[in-house]
Amino acid sequence: MNLIDLVEEKHSSKNTDSFKVGDTVKVHVIIREGNKERVQIFQGDVIAKRGSGLGATFTVRKTSFGIGVERVFPLHSKMIKKVDVVRHGKVRRAKLYYLRELKGKAARLKEKR
Repeated sequence: MNLIDLVEEKHSSKNTDSFKVGDTVKVHVIIREGNKERVQIFQGDVIAKRGSGLGATFTVRKTSFGIGVERVFPLHSKMIKKVDVVRHGKVRRAKLYYLRELKGKAARLKEKR
């Protein structure tokens, strides 16, 4: 084991492979406002995962008041308290960028049984 692996093992979080692309997740994000901290939940579909090691990220997309909102989260961030899987989606792609053009019922993903 080299030095880079030791550092990555020390700083990696535990919620690495609990979700996949297509899943609907609730990301509990710690928000700092002045000297106060609170937890804000961002719920949406995981449309992409990229990278490996400490630089890995995942993208979550939701529709808020008719406008699509995407947010990219670092997988091993200290600002992410936890990631809850609401439901598992049935998808056949690694990246779901086609959801950006779809609206309403067409943008829904089928649930895995």
